[in-house]
Amino acid sequence: MRFSSLTDRIRGDRVAAWDIHFAAWTAKGRGEDVIVLSVGDPDFDTPAPVRDAAIAALHAGDTHYTPIPGRPELRAALARDVTRRTGLPVEPENVIVCAGAQNGLFNATLCLVEAGDEVLVPEPMYLTYEACVRASGATLVPVAPDAATLRLDPAALAAAITPRTRAIFLATPANPTGIVMSMEELEAVADLARRHDLWVVADEVYASLTFDRPHIGIATLPGMAERTVTINSLSKSHAMTGWRAGWVVAPAPLVAHMGTLALCMLYGLPGFVQQAALVAVEQGDEAVAAMREGYRRRRDIALEALGSVPGLRCLKPEAGMFMLVDVRGTGLPTMEFAWRLFRETGVSVLDAGAFGPAAAGCVRLSFAVGEAELAEACRRIAAFVTGLASGG
Repeated sequence: MRFSSLTDRIRGDRVAAWDIHFAAWTAKGRGEDVIVLSVGDPDFDTPAPVRDAAIAALHAGDTHYTPIPGRPELRAALARDVTRRTGLPVEPENVIVCAGAQNGLFNATLCLVEAGDEVLVPEPMYLTYEACVRASGATLVPVAPDAATLRLDPAALAAAITPRTRAIFLATPANPTGIVMSMEELEAVADLARRHDLWVVADEVYASLTFDRPHIGIATLPGMAERTVTINSLSKSHAMTGWRAGWVVAPAPLVAHMGTLALCMLYGLPGFVQQAALVAVEQGDEAVAAMREGYRRRRDIALEALGSVPGLRCLKPEAGMFMLVDVRGTGLPTMEFAWRLFRETGVSVLDAGAFGPAAAGCVRLSFAVGEAELAEACRRIAAFVTGLASGG
């Protein structure tokens, strides 16, 4: 049978990287002794007031169509929250509600770029950016970071700009590195965007989960609100991955275009989900603070357990729920390391090379399990690596 060329454009190594994760979940479903560190699905429960709001909405019959860009009260609450946090004068017309950050990213990409355009993305990059850009017909241009730190290399970004460049995608805090971009780094990106009339698509899903450096939204820099598309969600900040509650903040004309596309992509997020999201946005600071501290503790557990293991080098994350670990010192290719670790210990991690050549030689592990389980996973990883060194 014949399929659209779209299916060829969006598949590739970045999608295949999830194979080990799917294998781990299948094994866990069979009751095997598996610890899944290959995905960022929080083990925390969604806060009770958020759950209760959804239940109450369902009992009240909130099961019908909703406005395509989101309910006015939720868009207004999101606009107020962004203004409170950033100082930007955001209005409801600048906000569109979507089915998670991924849906927002896909929608925004298709509304901004097309065949013949180029999109610059600093490495390491989240796995689905490439598929979204390819789906639009545009070309993704990866930009190598500073090799030693994996932080943005402004000179490399500037050198990658061509007459076809239309947008820069960035994530801060970043997945998979946990890097939080500094003001100097953001100013370098903003300067290029203003001088070359580029859009900036800013993935800020982990903005509330910073440990060592405050998050700064690039839209707050002079002249950037009118050319920035900020993507966010409740998935990680409120442990709501399965709710698919996200939003995009952008100039009103772009939001209108995204609404037109959402008409045929989604036709409105369920009302009971939006009622839960409204409570999360208006009452969620305490819950977010608790989760942030929980991830900070888990990061420190992993660093302490793995940081001194010969053959491993941990890259300390400044935010989020992931850590990169350089495993080249073990002598194993990264994919082989990941599969052997899983088969011999039951711990699943991702080959970070899928996030771009800059992360080659590293695996990504998640902090989305309880502290005791994470400590046990790290013990298994350390024992596995020690066994490799002794010829085991």
